[in-house]
Formats: sequence, C-alpha cells, structure tokens
Amino acid sequence: MTAPKMNHQTRLPIREGRDSLTPRPLTVRRSVNPHAPGSAHLTMGRTEILATVSIEDKAAPHMRGLKEGWLTAEYAMLPRATTDRQARERSLQNGRRHEIQRLLGRAMRASMDLRPFRNQTLYIDCDVLVADGGTRVASILAAHAALHDLCDRMVRAGKLSEWPLLHNVGAISVGFVGDELRVDLDYAEDKVARADLNVVATSTGLLIETQGGAEAGPMTTEEFTRLMTTGVTAVQGLMVDLGQQLAVRPGV
Repeated sequence: MTAPKMNHQTRLPIREGRDSLTPRPLTVRRSVNPHAPGSAHLTMGRTEILATVSIEDKAAPHMRGLKEGWLTAEYAMLPRATTDRQARERSLQNGRRHEIQRLLGRAMRASMDLRPFRNQTLYIDCDVLVADGGTRVASILAAHAALHDLCDRMVRAGKLSEWPLLHNVGAISVGFVGDELRVDLDYAEDKVARADLNVVATSTGLLIETQGGAEAGPMTTEEFTRLMTTGVTAVQGLMVDLGQQLAVRPGV
C-alpha cells in the first residue's frame, strides 16, 4: 500500500544549499538578556527565537508541600514575525499558542531534575522574532539553551551544587514533500508537505514526543516510522552542534 501522491501540478519547493536530510544552519548565543538569570537567542535558517528563564520564589499551587519545583512555559509571536502583521497576542485562549506552550513545558520538564528548585517556579518565555517555519521546534532548542545558561550561571555562583539538566532535549520537523523525506521544513515546505511530524528527543536518541500526521490523505505505518526515526537521528545531530556552541570556555 502506498500513500497518495500530491497533485502533479503542485510545484515543490527547491532547497538551496542543503540536501533533504540536512537541517538549516543553527546558531545560538547565550546570556543575551542582562535581566534574566538565563537566556538565549537562536536562529534556524531565517527563524529567530529569543528565550529567557525566570525564577519565582513561589511554589506552583499544585506543587505545594512537594519536594520539587515546577517549570512552565509561554510562547508568543511578535506582530511582524511573519510577512503580514499579526495582531499582538493578548489572550491565552489562542489554541495554537496554548498547544505550543504545553509542548514546551513538557519537553523542558522532561529534561530537568526540579528537586533543587523546591518551592520555586521556573518560567520559560519563548518569543518568535522572525518566523519561517519550525517555530515550535526552534523554541524547544532555544529553551534548552536558555536553561543551560541558567544552570551554568547558578552552578558557577554556588547556587546549585549539582548540574540539574538530566537530558539535552531538542526537536526537529520532518515531513514528506511530494515523495521526498525532508528534515527541518521551512515555511514553503511546510505548506505543501503531505505529512509532517515535530519530533522531540534527547541527544542520546530517547523519544519524548511527536506531534503531527498526514495532511493530504493517510500515510502508511512504514512512512510514519521513517519520519519518527529520521527525526530522532536529526535531533541527535542538532544537539551535537548546539552543545558545541553552548560549551563554556574557562574564564568566560
């Protein structure tokens, strides 16, 4: 059984400067916000994310009396992050925004030992400065970089005795554009993909979550498995790159 093909009249986006399994160039800078205890600016191709971490000395209501802290996330897109101005988001009722925030929170909680943050709440804010596809996976990568920045600074300052990041967690989009499996879809590719997944995984190849599915008719279980396994492998490669850029040099 084969999945349905795209309309032959559909013009598929052409990739320039990378093959089908190569992600867009990734760059990250940490400690970019002087007011936040942890922050990072990340770009993937033309997509840009600013992530900050804040700590509130107050337990989340459902964590009171327990032996660990809590981590939550917020996500927003600036009005001119896209080609046309979008109204500034003023309500948490936006369904897409709420979904991405929950994904961010789950991914980052899976990466951390929150016991050192007992009676505290960590807030991760991810703001999309420029959007060209993959904003939720780029936000996960930026959030991880900002948490890395927070933890490194707290360990160096003696506020943490042990490194609390248990896993290096990242994410990538994968999809079938026509019959070609592509990694890290930009906006033009995402619009015409017949199936796509956002894959969240660790640098050691452990799967945390997938989101997505078929867009133009059903796909086979074999195709879904290819998307998932390709995504996990791509995340591992991304995390090597991200880890090298986040490495702290002595005295810095």
